[in-house]
Amino acid sequence: MEHLTGLHWNAALRSCFPILTWLPRYNLTWLKMDVIAGLTVGLTVVPQALAYAEVAGLPVQYGLYSAFMGCFVYCIFGTSKDITLGPTAIMSLLCSPYIGGDPVFAVVLTLLCGVIQTGMALLRLGFLLDFISYPVIKGFTCAAAVTISFGQVKNILGLKEIPQQFFLQVYYTFHKIPEARVGDVILGLCCLFFLITMTLMKNSLDSAEEEAPLLIRSAQRLVWSFATIRNALVVIAATAVAYSSEVTGHHFFSLTGKTAKGLPPFKAPPLSETVANGTVITFSDIAKDLGGGLAVIPLMGVLESIAIAKAFGSKNNYRIDANQELFAIGLTNIMGSFVSAYPVTGSFGRTAVNSQTGVSTPAGGIVTGIIVLLSLAFLMPLFFFIPKASLAAVIICAVSPMMDFRVPVQLWRVKRLDLLPFLVTFLVSFWEVQYGIVGGVVVSALMLLHIMARPKVKVSDHGVAVLELDSGLNFPVTEHLSRLVYTHALHASPPRCLVLDCSHVSSIDFTVVYELTELLKQFQLTGLSLIFTGLKPSVLKVLLTADLPAFRHTDSVDEALQLLTGIIHYDQPL
Repeated sequence: MEHLTGLHWNAALRSCFPILTWLPRYNLTWLKMDVIAGLTVGLTVVPQALAYAEVAGLPVQYGLYSAFMGCFVYCIFGTSKDITLGPTAIMSLLCSPYIGGDPVFAVVLTLLCGVIQTGMALLRLGFLLDFISYPVIKGFTCAAAVTISFGQVKNILGLKEIPQQFFLQVYYTFHKIPEARVGDVILGLCCLFFLITMTLMKNSLDSAEEEAPLLIRSAQRLVWSFATIRNALVVIAATAVAYSSEVTGHHFFSLTGKTAKGLPPFKAPPLSETVANGTVITFSDIAKDLGGGLAVIPLMGVLESIAIAKAFGSKNNYRIDANQELFAIGLTNIMGSFVSAYPVTGSFGRTAVNSQTGVSTPAGGIVTGIIVLLSLAFLMPLFFFIPKASLAAVIICAVSPMMDFRVPVQLWRVKRLDLLPFLVTFLVSFWEVQYGIVGGVVVSALMLLHIMARPKVKVSDHGVAVLELDSGLNFPVTEHLSRLVYTHALHASPPRCLVLDCSHVSSIDFTVVYELTELLKQFQLTGLSLIFTGLKPSVLKVLLTADLPAFRHTDSVDEALQLLTGIIHYDQPL
């Protein structure tokens, strides 16, 4: 008995702290692979974090503040060896309209997102994510990719004072093209060309045959390694060019500018803010201003991260615990708010890099986190000289794979109606991203409710009407079912008996039971019979408990038809 109790506690600890499942078996081979993967991801995340802070409308250092806490927390509480948590293009875009460039709002949003996500994990509310359908997700990601990419065109062109709203952004970007800075345009296009070339080379090497000679394979591996850290290479090269220009007195490029030095202080997140005119914005005021962001951002953050974790778990043959992932993301955001982070989630691009470089355990994240901390500690003064055009090129190339316009074609071929939530989400997202998601979810929910309220019913005539239901009997279907019964039996010419085939019905509720009671009374008044067939035990138990008038049931439709045509006598218990 004590042995069983010990096993139970051991399993509970492993469930709460997944690090215990792999740490006792950790070895030097795993360490080598984790260090290589961690270094590679670290060189990827630093330039991306700087760029994504720009998308969120925050100073660039906040991207790095958000990039390291998840590396350490997820190592202890995460269940995927591949996933890396940190700032992403999607989350940055979602946060931008709510935080309005105010770091205090960003930190409070992070804290509240973490509390909501952790609460969802503890209450096991992860099933709520199932109501965000694939067409909604793809519509949102396609629109987000277009919005983010076009939002960086102003930095490629060196334009200033461009509004954030997408349609105004398009208008003013084209309107101000004559004001474009030649230095930014040339540098931005060169960065884009380099990144696209390296991406194409990496993709071709990923699909190359493994049977090449050893020397060629070594060269391919070297090129692949450089292509993997292409973001870091392009930012370093662009910064060197900009620095050379600045020290010689030429101001050809728009630079990132002054950044805070050193590591962020570890302190309790601010719960209020005093603005320049002395007005104090309280915590409740901040929460009210964040509004719908407190629903959209936690859900989308969890959805993005768990989807990535499941995809790589399937690819690398391991399973993840969705509720534990939800807890890990929530705790990361809570702890992140103590170091001035904005909300984070899983990054598909960096997770792909992590997986491809052969990471063995979540400990690879520790190396990535150290790289980010070292960058904050020693490289912040150099970030002043990073050209905005180079960061814009990094963002555009990072989000362009999300523009998957094969999806509408696939939806058209499989189920055309699913194009509706896709298009609603895609189009409305150009107005406001959060409204696009909500609109798509509402349309998907209405489609789902319509299916519940109007299930397919097969009607056949054997001298007796037979209705074959193909789903559960729940309250939305009540009126539809009643109409069919009246049309094909009670109000038919002449009125006839009815067999209700419930072999596919697995659930029933009180509203339907009440309506069936009324229908059975109508059959009694007209001297006709209504017989149920194929009732599952759970449904039969409910109907017997309800004490329906003249309730009769058989095992099969044939038996009911024989009974109604007088061939056999009915002997089922009432």
